[in-house]
Amino acid sequence: MRPTTRRRAFSLVEMLVALTISATLLAATFSALNASFKSYKRTTESASTHVVTRIVMHRIMTMIRTGSATTFGPFPDNPIELPEITTNSIEFVVTVDEDAEESQIVRIERRDAPEGSDEGPYELWMVLTTVVAGAIIDEQERPLMVGVVDAVFTLEYDVGPTLLRATVDLTVLPNDLQDAAISADLPTPSIRMVASASPRNE
Repeated sequence: MRPTTRRRAFSLVEMLVALTISATLLAATFSALNASFKSYKRTTESASTHVVTRIVMHRIMTMIRTGSATTFGPFPDNPIELPEITTNSIEFVVTVDEDAEESQIVRIERRDAPEGSDEGPYELWMVLTTVVAGAIIDEQERPLMVGVVDAVFTLEYDVGPTLLRATVDLTVLPNDLQDAAISADLPTPSIRMVASASPRNE
């Protein structure tokens, strides 16, 4: 008779070691995937806000370039002594109908965000005012951007007052996915854009 061979199974200690190694590898993999997902979402929301900021900035610059140099405001009390002012709004006339004594004025302004809002301290709004014979008959307003850190308009005037140059300094926080709190534990870099334009000469 041949002697029987006893097959040795895994011991309890070996099973515990194997489970510990597997749990460590799974935890490391999950941590890496989680960090990669958050980084992707953070980059995505930053890129999306960057595009929106560029569109808004381009729109403002276009309105400044196509506006008449004598129809901008606010303007300084004395452009000779103080030709440059810094403000949080800019306004200008976009259309004029002299026969009907009607004009439309656009004002772009920085406003405080609603109380309890987590999208930023400020918002950027556009207000379209229709004036007939010196009286306001209609006013429409709509938000352009939320999550605005700051919006500064620097206006350089000449005697007239005639606007020589307008500089827009806009700083925005990426906020497309803030409601999901995807990257709440990561620092959020702000997006800053600065552009200058001169209105057309008549």
